[in-house]
Amino acid sequence: MMTITAETSSIPGFVAELVRAANEVDRLTAGEIESLLLRAMTTVRDLREQAGIPRSGTEHDAIVRLDIVAKDVVTFSQANISATLREAADMVRTLWIIVDSGTVVTLKPSRQSNRDSP
Repeated sequence: MMTITAETSSIPGFVAELVRAANEVDRLTAGEIESLLLRAMTTVRDLREQAGIPRSGTEHDAIVRLDIVAKDVVTFSQANISATLREAADMVRTLWIIVDSGTVVTLKPSRQSNRDSP
């Protein structure tokens, strides 16, 4: 079971902060949005690690999408930024539920990769 720390116990508050930011994106500076997204990326990585979920490292990884928006926030529409903040909140919330429940994810090779093996 995971030890609850000050950092992990603030996760529900951080999820609320992300949702609030998504609802008020017009009131935020580019720097504030970037900061929130970078915090979300770090939180998602940490929670994935605690849950036993390996990094994918592909462009399909949701963290990569967060990083793209965070690095170039001024080029995205408010609607896109809002959607990205909501996605971040959903990832953090879902991973927190998994970690808080004590669940550990174990991945097995897919049947596809087994068929490709000699």
